[in-house]
Amino acid sequence: MDSTVQNSGTLKTTFPLTPQSTLGALLAIVRNPLDALPPSIFTEPLVFSKTAGELKAYLADPVLIHEALVKNADVLGKGDQVRRALGPALGQGLLTADGAHWKWQRQSVAGAFRHDKLLELQPTMIEAASRTRDRWIETGQGAIDISHEMMRTTFDIIVETMMSGGRGIDVERVESGISDFLKPTGWTFALGLLHAPEWIPYPGRGKAEAAVDFLRSSLLSVIEARRQHPDDRHDLVNMLLSACDPETGRRMTDVEIVDNLMTFITAGHETTALGLAWTFDLLARHPEIEKKVLQEIDAVTQGQPLNAEHVSQLVYTRQVFSEAMRLYPPAPIITRTALQDFQLGEYLIPSGTVLIVPIYAVHHHGSLWSDPEVFDPDRFSPEVAKARHRYAYMPFGAGPRVCIGNAFAVMEAVAILAVLLQKVRLAAIGSAPPKPIMKVTLRPDRAQRMNLVLR
Repeated sequence: MDSTVQNSGTLKTTFPLTPQSTLGALLAIVRNPLDALPPSIFTEPLVFSKTAGELKAYLADPVLIHEALVKNADVLGKGDQVRRALGPALGQGLLTADGAHWKWQRQSVAGAFRHDKLLELQPTMIEAASRTRDRWIETGQGAIDISHEMMRTTFDIIVETMMSGGRGIDVERVESGISDFLKPTGWTFALGLLHAPEWIPYPGRGKAEAAVDFLRSSLLSVIEARRQHPDDRHDLVNMLLSACDPETGRRMTDVEIVDNLMTFITAGHETTALGLAWTFDLLARHPEIEKKVLQEIDAVTQGQPLNAEHVSQLVYTRQVFSEAMRLYPPAPIITRTALQDFQLGEYLIPSGTVLIVPIYAVHHHGSLWSDPEVFDPDRFSPEVAKARHRYAYMPFGAGPRVCIGNAFAVMEAVAILAVLLQKVRLAAIGSAPPKPIMKVTLRPDRAQRMNLVLR
């Protein structure tokens, strides 16, 4: 362990390295990247390590996270590992692009996520949740896979709101395609860490590539049909088709539009669905909290079906979803690569360093949360949340690249919870909750099967 310190002026240029076996780290990354996190990052503010000769800085201190992701955003890039893992599917869309290309895409879609636009989408969210509820009631009681059910519901919403129905997209195949693409990402991260050639085969690669081909070709057909038969629908597809760089006059190509639709479909429905599945599991294991949610829903709706005006009044229900995303953040790790030397706290971080913000560790950090493993929605009451550092809680990332759809996701989740909980109860199967594993997003290690009971 290198614990020596040398100074460059007043900045430290040598780092206290936490020992980490390269082989052990690679095996952990393939299995579950959360297991590759240095255990000390759950208790320390900043941890350095070297893997395969590459310096890594793990940040859990909210002040340092702000300093890195906000104050130094311009000197940080997404990095080669993100490109290798997500680039085949997402291309150079909003999640994976850097610099000017990212900035103009962000500006192009920002209008779709204004608060007034989101309010217009609430009835569509409620209708999709109602279809799921009615299907459950028609099916009757029995075991369901809640992750699958929430994927189906949120995909229904994303297609209706962003693509005006999608015109015949195969929902079931899209869902399985996204899973096939994400499943082997541990291998792509591990091989990227070794700077291995990108052609190297690995388990699941063929299935992932076939899934990407299907997903991208499905979206391309939607774009081609819209170009052939233009209309005045106010959805994301038309917004991307009409997007124009104000400085150059440049418009998006069909490939660039596919990149962004892939980003919103994968990131936009997968993460919310997972957050909801974890929420239902937590409520089933904490009946006293579920009772408070039901009391709030009943008080707000007066026993009537949920409508758009009710959603903003479901304050405690929103707190429950927020706490579920603290315990199980859908995007559990942020990575950036230093494009040049920069100051971070008392250190001079050299160009090429990989910065890792392990959101999962931050959300479970003993110095930031009391009893961090306990499910306690009161942590997000307005008074308590106001006193907390902004970067102690980051389910949607942080800085200029914070998820553009965060308000959409929360609004959607609260609506779905309220519509479903009014009529059904979900009971956990098994005494122990599933273990979270990272496949880019935070998924359960087994199918989240729950017993559906009609109220």
